[in-house]
Amino acid sequence: MTRIVLFENIHPSAREVFNAAGFEDIVTHASSLPPDALREALRGAHLVGIRSRTHIDAALLAGAPDLRAIGCFCIGTNQVDLEAAMMHGVPVFNAPFSNTRSVAELVLGEAILLLRRIPEKNDRVHHGHWDKTAEGAYEARGKTLGIIGYGNIGSQVGTLAEAAGMRVIFHDIEAKLPLGNARAMTSLKKLLAQADVVTLHVPGGKGTHNIIDAAALASMKRGSILINASRGTVVDIDALCAALDSGHLSGAALDVFPVEPKSVDEPLASPLIGKRNVILTPHIGGSTQESQENIGREVAEKLARFVLSGTTKGAVNFPEIPYQPVAGAARILHVHRNLPGAMGTLSNMMAEHGLNIASQQLQTRGQIGYVITDVEGTVDDTVMSVLRAHPITVRCDLV
Repeated sequence: MTRIVLFENIHPSAREVFNAAGFEDIVTHASSLPPDALREALRGAHLVGIRSRTHIDAALLAGAPDLRAIGCFCIGTNQVDLEAAMMHGVPVFNAPFSNTRSVAELVLGEAILLLRRIPEKNDRVHHGHWDKTAEGAYEARGKTLGIIGYGNIGSQVGTLAEAAGMRVIFHDIEAKLPLGNARAMTSLKKLLAQADVVTLHVPGGKGTHNIIDAAALASMKRGSILINASRGTVVDIDALCAALDSGHLSGAALDVFPVEPKSVDEPLASPLIGKRNVILTPHIGGSTQESQENIGREVAEKLARFVLSGTTKGAVNFPEIPYQPVAGAARILHVHRNLPGAMGTLSNMMAEHGLNIASQQLQTRGQIGYVITDVEGTVDDTVMSVLRAHPITVRCDLV
């Protein structure tokens, strides 16, 4: 029986998908767990579902031999050691599209609020000031939005911004097809010099660490606005504070931070706290009922399809094989070291045990090869033991 463990209050739509697929052994945890408790919770789990606060490293993977796949019920996957998961034969799935609209709406809303100085005006009214002035307040219409990272979310932000009358420019390290009237900028510096509002939609990692630093902020137009709803490490917070304090930037909105609280009651430690022209939100860009329901369904479907058919389409760290109906009496899922002669070795072992190959799909990625083999014949415990024991095998399962 497949055992599923879900952490961090994943939407009930995931359970609905699992139940419909015939999976009943589902354990849920409302939050992330400390390392020791997490290690114990993973014991005997075949599928694991997490969000951004649960971190699965190489040590946890080594101590969870039954684990077959990990579902990140979010966009990001940097909370999982993807290389270690691949080397253990464990594909990792995420939801790259399901919260796109939610994040895009938040970004556009924050842009409009900051252009109108609403956070500051709101704070002053709460403290007894009726500051009814138009100074420093602008319409979104006619302003230039600069999008750094023109992927699923970035392009959606541009589409919504154009509907509000904004001019859209973008910069991406890869060539992207512009939507609507958006125009690509050949360099980040050119984008920063033209944009009234800059919004970031890039992945984390070394390549994007502090891409908005003091020099980048100095390249922005005086009085412009910065929004970051991507990864907390892409903005130099101290440099941003300095740009806000000097008046070079008129406002900022951040939904992500270099170090984020690990619990509801832990306060955010940031020099931005208390600034009237800054919107701080607790990493809730994709936290709408619609997006969480969609994410729960999307990731659960990928996990269920993997267990039932072996398909790894959409895996972020693993050779991708799309779905095909079973063509034989049984289906063997074999993960092996990507070495010369691997397929011949596998086929010979099957033939030695009277198995005839009816269909075979192979894909490789780096050091790993993954093959789905449909066979005619009886696949018993002896056959599986032989396949699993061979030095070339990383993992072998039967559908």
